[in-house]
Amino acid sequence: MARQVTKLGYLDIKKTLFMLCDLQDKFRPGMKMFDPVVKNTSKLLQAGKLMDVPLIVTEHYPEKLGKIDKDLDIRHAKGIFPKTLFSMMIPEVQNKIKELFPNNLETVVLFGLESHICLEQTAMDLLNNGYTVHVAADCSLSRTQEDRKLALERLQQYGCFVTTSENIIFKLMKDKKHPAFDKVKGLVRDPSVDTGLSKL
Repeated sequence: MARQVTKLGYLDIKKTLFMLCDLQDKFRPGMKMFDPVVKNTSKLLQAGKLMDVPLIVTEHYPEKLGKIDKDLDIRHAKGIFPKTLFSMMIPEVQNKIKELFPNNLETVVLFGLESHICLEQTAMDLLNNGYTVHVAADCSLSRTQEDRKLALERLQQYGCFVTTSENIIFKLMKDKKHPAFDKVKGLVRDPSVDTGLSKL
């Protein structure tokens, strides 16, 4: 039964982890959808914080590529890890996952950049470790829309749920009676920013 529920794409708030991959300000000039993706990511991060969903963040080679974009509030992250491996699944992240979820992590919500490199290789590693992966497509990007489009298609082929930030928020909340509903409602009052997905 649990396997069927996971296969359908349900999200259990107590068994879900957010993973933000390398959305660093240094990448902004090379990605025309950077600002819309940051706005959607900010909303998803705020909602996750309100619903108490744990967050892990990586920064790719921060000595040269800098920190996560300053418009993203990641102060509630359970860990911010530098990396040179393209996948986020470095030993430090794997250890933090075991610490946060000794035996009950089912689903990872994955977002960031680049879709066809770090995000895709992270998703592959997560799937290989038996986790269900939801990719927030409107919070993920590549330098070209072609690479982004093909990466999202491959991620679906691998078995990921490719979805949107708002879909994830409401799947986690499930009920208007959720204690965070009134605050989250303010975040989703305005629709997510268009990141060109409808044109892909």
